[in-house]
Amino acid sequence: MEFGAVLCYDVITANIYRVGKPESADPADENREVTVMDKPKILIVDDEARMRKLVGDFLTLKDFTVVEAEDGEQAVEIFFDQKDIQLIILDVMMPRMDGWDVLRTIRKYSQVPVIMLTARTEENDELNGFGLGADEYIAKPFSPKILVARVEAILRRSGSGTSDVIEVGGINIDKSAHLVRVEGEVVDLSFKEFELLTYFVENQGQALSREKILNNVWNYDYYGDARTIDTHVKKLRSKLGPDGDYIKTVWGMGYKFLPEH
Repeated sequence: MEFGAVLCYDVITANIYRVGKPESADPADENREVTVMDKPKILIVDDEARMRKLVGDFLTLKDFTVVEAEDGEQAVEIFFDQKDIQLIILDVMMPRMDGWDVLRTIRKYSQVPVIMLTARTEENDELNGFGLGADEYIAKPFSPKILVARVEAILRRSGSGTSDVIEVGGINIDKSAHLVRVEGEVVDLSFKEFELLTYFVENQGQALSREKILNNVWNYDYYGDARTIDTHVKKLRSKLGPDGDYIKTVWGMGYKFLPEH
């Protein structure tokens, strides 16, 4: 193969066609030190190795960190193990666990942006993807440059491409990485626990009613018992250790976050 050429694999026709050489990065950037926070981490999930490499090469050229998974089960394992995946590019037709099930599983705990990249081109497939929580649906064959542009646009909208860190007391919340540290140690929180803690911290000092918490963390379309908040607060306090005492009970109303400065 010609040096620098890029081949795209059409999974529908099993043909390989040339899509051109990726644009080179700005030479002025070559000497710039790039920190981990400067390089959002993208998880590429596809059972076709050539497809993963194609997408990965274009993303790497744009200063993204790339992680690969060859099937759905591996993707779920990587996502929950690494905790700092900021966007997922997800195929549908894969062994062991298909893309629909991967998306369904991840959406139970996280709103990480997901782009479906698949040969399933029927309208019902696309509607199913959006119904399960996909942020974008791209059919194969595709333009790698357009894919990268959409990745960049989604990360700009979600704020995942920049550092968004809140520190209070001994608690450090990295919203872009969806990560919490207490006294320097990573604390494993569920998606709702993370959202609840973030809401408390962003509204520290305010007395928050259960109804207000429910509307802002669980959304207005939640019809469950408001006492579910008490259950989540109990678990959150336990996981935060001594810093859990920052979450004060306001009797007959709800809660207030009061850190020690």
